[in-house]
Amino acid sequence: MSDDPEIEKIKQRKLEEMLKQQDQPHIQPGIIDLNSTNFNQIVSADNPTLVDFWADWCGPCKSMHPIFESLSKKYTNIKFARVNVDQNQNIAMKFSVQSIPMFIMFKSGQIVDKMMGAVGAPGIHMICKKHSN
Repeated sequence: MSDDPEIEKIKQRKLEEMLKQQDQPHIQPGIIDLNSTNFNQIVSADNPTLVDFWADWCGPCKSMHPIFESLSKKYTNIKFARVNVDQNQNIAMKFSVQSIPMFIMFKSGQIVDKMMGAVGAPGIHMICKKHSN
């Protein structure tokens, strides 16, 4: 234990923050890569799931990855996932994904919202805020 009262205060505050976060339901941060084996299970959850449809050759898709990742840490009650359309053409066809990037918000397996294009942080923020209640 430290004799410095300031360090003790910081430790106590951090401990309280950690305990407070435990009480709130949240999803493990990080982005889930979806494919035909896990897609239905992930998007069927009660919590909203935002799915990014993308491809390796798509410049705008790649520009959205860091934004998507940083907002996945902010909205802990929304699952963030992505589908590589080249590797999962069956999923892309099922949801009529004809241009990418495309972001589809699912809740209990149903599409509740869609956004197309490199919408930037404001676009992802808007769709998440709308469905995070």
